[in-house]
Amino acid sequence: MKRTPMTLRGAELLREELKRLKSEDRPRVIKAIAEARSHGDLSENAEYHAAREQQGFIEGRIGEIEAKLSSCEIIDPRSLADKDKVLFGATVDLEAEEDGKRVTYAIVGEDEADIRAGRISITSPIARALVGRSEGDVVQVNAPGGNRSFEIVAIRYV
Repeated sequence: MKRTPMTLRGAELLREELKRLKSEDRPRVIKAIAEARSHGDLSENAEYHAAREQQGFIEGRIGEIEAKLSSCEIIDPRSLADKDKVLFGATVDLEAEEDGKRVTYAIVGEDEADIRAGRISITSPIARALVGRSEGDVVQVNAPGGNRSFEIVAIRYV
């Protein structure tokens, strides 16, 4: 089975969502289904069909989260030996060669990625270009907007 890298924070967020789905959302939708059933004819009962659809979504998400947690490899970036290179979990400060703009990205698992929050997936073009590189290196990134060059200004593991 393929192990998927995930930060401790990412695993905790998934566990919290799983707990909420099981302890709050699932019981609420079961109650809504029971209430809708009590209204009689199910074939024309919109509340019943909406609640069943929501139940399907919740059960699917529970299964998805459980599968992800069972196949993930939780990596604590602070425990990595080689902190001079960009690895999974690194926070990297970059400077664009074209215009000198600085950006900071944390390299995280696919489920944790949020570009607006500065978290990029380990499978993204930028992360793939950065992994294994060191401070001062210039990397070429084949991004959707075209080729870009970045200098690695700093690497941190927090």
